[in-house]
Amino acid sequence: MIALFADPVVFTTAAGLLGLIVGSFLNVVIHRLPLMMERDWQCQCAELRGEAAPPAEPLSLSQPRSRCPHCGHPISALENIPLLSWLLLRGRCSACGAGIALRYPLVETASGLLAAFAAWHFGFGWAAAGAIVFGWAMIALTGIDFDTQLLPDSITLPLLWLGLAFNLFGTYTSLASAVIGAMAGYLSLWSVYWGFKLATGKEGMGYGDFKLLAAIGAWLGWQALPLTILFSSLVGAVVGIVLIVAARHGRNVPIPFGPYLAAAGLLALFWGRPLTQSYLGLF
Repeated sequence: MIALFADPVVFTTAAGLLGLIVGSFLNVVIHRLPLMMERDWQCQCAELRGEAAPPAEPLSLSQPRSRCPHCGHPISALENIPLLSWLLLRGRCSACGAGIALRYPLVETASGLLAAFAAWHFGFGWAAAGAIVFGWAMIALTGIDFDTQLLPDSITLPLLWLGLAFNLFGTYTSLASAVIGAMAGYLSLWSVYWGFKLATGKEGMGYGDFKLLAAIGAWLGWQALPLTILFSSLVGAVVGIVLIVAARHGRNVPIPFGPYLAAAGLLALFWGRPLTQSYLGLF
C-alpha cells in the first residue's frame, strides 16, 4: 500500500482529491471560527458583568449542519461534493435559488491544487505532508483575515508548535534555525508595531501578524524571514496603493496583512532557497 502511494502520479492525485475534501472543511472554518470566537468573547464579557451568557444555538465546526444562509435549507451530502456540486447547481441553492458565493469553490480548488503541488514538489514523505498542512492553514488564515482582520490563535499557535515539531528531524531546516526563526519572526513585526505606534500613536498591525510570522519562521527557519517580509510588504504596499487610488479604501481604512504574509510564506516554502541565493548573488 505504501509502495502504491509512493508512486508520484498516485500520490499527487490522492493529495489533490484529499485537498478538495479538506477545502470544503476549510470553508466551514473560515465562516464559523470567527463567529465562535465572537460568541466566546460575548460569554466572557457577560461573565465579567455577572450576567448569564446570552442564549444562542450551539455552534461549532461540526454543529449545526451546513445550510443555506438565505433560506435555511440543509445542505445534503450530494449538494456538498467539493467543487462538483457547485458546478452542477450552477452556483445556486437548490431550494431558494440564491447565489452561492464563488469563494466556496475557489477555496476548495486552491486547497486541492496546493496539496497536489506540494505532493509533486516534495515527493512522498513527511516534507510533503507538512507542506500540505502548512498550506491549508495559510488558506484558512487568509480567508478569515480578509473577512474579519483576525488571525486566530487557535490556528497560528498550533501551527508554530507543529513547525518546530517537523524540524526536530530537520525536515525543512535545523531545529536551531526554526527556534531562532520563531523568535525573530515574532520580534521583528513586534518591533515594527511599537516603532510605528510610538511615532504615530496608531496601531499599524495586529498581534496575529506577529504570531503568523513566528509560525512561518518555525517552519522555514530564520533564513526565510527576509524574503517573506520583503515579498509580503511589497505586495501589501502595491495592493494598498491600488485600493486607495481606486477610491475603494480611505487612507485610514485598515488592510489585512495576513494574506500577504501567507502568500510569502508559501513562496518561501517552495522556492525560498533558490530565490534567496539568486537575490544574494546580485551582490
